[in-house]
Amino acid sequence: MAYWLMKSNPKFFGIEDLERLETDDWDGVRNYRARNFMRDDMRVGDKVVFYHSSARPSGAAGIMTISKAGFPDPSQFHPEHRHYDPLATEDAPRWYMVEVTFELAFIDVLPLSELKFLPALEDSLLLKKGCEQLTIIPLEPKHWHAIVSMADTLGLLPDEANVYL
Repeated sequence: MAYWLMKSNPKFFGIEDLERLETDDWDGVRNYRARNFMRDDMRVGDKVVFYHSSARPSGAAGIMTISKAGFPDPSQFHPEHRHYDPLATEDAPRWYMVEVTFELAFIDVLPLSELKFLPALEDSLLLKKGCEQLTIIPLEPKHWHAIVSMADTLGLLPDEANVYL
């Protein structure tokens, strides 16, 4: 099992939206590095920190699981869709997505301002200068456990979340 952090602007799709839907496609990603992670590396059962970006505060908002590995994003083939890519074809798709399933929402967002003080995250892409725009970030197990442990320490984990510690 691998660990990831995936960012979304909660104005468009937040942890509450995923909780309501239970399962949804993580679509519309148009960054090659993120695409490669979804296409080549993400597997069913991988755990993901759902991160609210461009929010006040930005930070970890919950946990989800990859429930379907990478597959072509159909929006790239439809000219009327805002994610249309005229260079993509059914035989040679350019963009991929994964399906994610809600696990739990933190009681409140664990802000980036707190995460910056975690020594275990010093080598994480989340805090690396120049990586702020990455929407999908691989996490090492120590990164995952540091984030979940900090959420627990700050009282942000629901009671049933002890299985993630």
